[in-house]
Order: sequence, then C-alpha cells, then structure tokens
Amino acid sequence: MAKHKLQRFAENETFTNLFQHHHYDIEHTGFPLRGHWYDYFNNHNPIIVELGCGRGEYTVAMSQRYPEKNFIGIDRKGARIWRGCKDAVEMQLSNVAFIRAQIGDIASYFAPGEVSEIWVTFPDPQIKKERHRLVSPIFMKKYCQVWGNTGILHLKTDSRFLYEYVLETAPQQQWEILENIEDVYHTTPISTLLTEIQTFYEKKWLQEEATISYVKLGITNRL
Repeated sequence: MAKHKLQRFAENETFTNLFQHHHYDIEHTGFPLRGHWYDYFNNHNPIIVELGCGRGEYTVAMSQRYPEKNFIGIDRKGARIWRGCKDAVEMQLSNVAFIRAQIGDIASYFAPGEVSEIWVTFPDPQIKKERHRLVSPIFMKKYCQVWGNTGILHLKTDSRFLYEYVLETAPQQQWEILENIEDVYHTTPISTLLTEIQTFYEKKWLQEEATISYVKLGITNRL
C-alpha cells in the first residue's frame, strides 16, 4: 500500500490539472489562479466545486454531463485525489481540475464571486465537533467568501444525523431549502444526477442498505 501511495504521489506531480498546496506559499504570495480561474479554463462558464471529493467520482462525472460548466474537486488526500486527476486526463476533460488542500482554506484559492455552487458528498458528520462539519455555519461563512451575492450548496449524505442537522440549522441561519429528498433511491421522479453518479463510499453504504439523503440550499451572502 505504501508503495502504491508513493507511486501516486509521484504521478500527481505530473498532472497539469492538479494544484497542490505545497507548491504555493499561500500566506505570503498567494495562489496564482485565485481570481483567474476563467483564464485557466479559457471560458467564463460557472464554476462548481466539490469539497472532500475523494476519488473525484462526482467531479469527473459532472464535468462529462455538463460541458458548459467548470468543475473543481478539493481534497487533502493525495492518494485519493490521484484517481480523479488521472481519469480526467485520460478522458481529456478540459473543464475539470483538482486542488489538494484543506477545505477551510477555500478562500485562499478562489476570489469572491468565483464559485457558483458547492457539492458536499458524504462528509464525515463530525457528531461531536460541530465546528468541523462541512455544512456548519462556520464553514458556510467560509464558502460565502467565494460565492457571489447568492450561493448554492448540495449535500448528499448517508448520515441521518447530518441530514436532520442541516434541516434544523437552515431556518435558524436563514438558509433557503430549495430541495429536500429524504430517501434518494426510493423517491420518484428524481434527477438521475443523484442516482447514476455514485461515489466509492456511496456504493458501500448502499450495499449496507443505508438511506441516502439530499438537500439543496440557497444561501444569501451577508458578508
């Protein structure tokens, strides 16, 4: 396993669609593409970000389905993100990129208004530590730094706790619930985007007959 990780880390250094935190001095000189992602993609199409993208299943699949949009996956694990980078290169996808970084540093990689939507797919619910939940008000404030006047957040989760937490927190924080599906695989009609794209962990949860839920939030930026 260690050998495979080292091989993947080495190959990561060759991917032109991957930007790794250790290549940049974020604190002092900043990230060069912050505010210039449209130059990288050579278009002004909307930018959708997947947080904790893992192997990049959603990032890559959505970029194939929606060539009129740009997609960026973020994850801190190099051995995981390698798979998405490699798939995108082999498929010659020009509207997808990846960043290896901490999600809490998102504002260091995007300028205000540069991101239109965020996907959070199967995050750790962090039951004992609300401040670490990727859909907590703390993280939403970070996302507001890269959204425009409004932002869209998609949550797909196997955690009943996290699903109910978002539904309870939304009215308190004045987040608009645009869509709420308690059981994705037993609700019709439903977007094929929610059922035909499955992450590694989603397939695992489905084998264990877990309930997969989805919430789409509209966030008004109050920064």
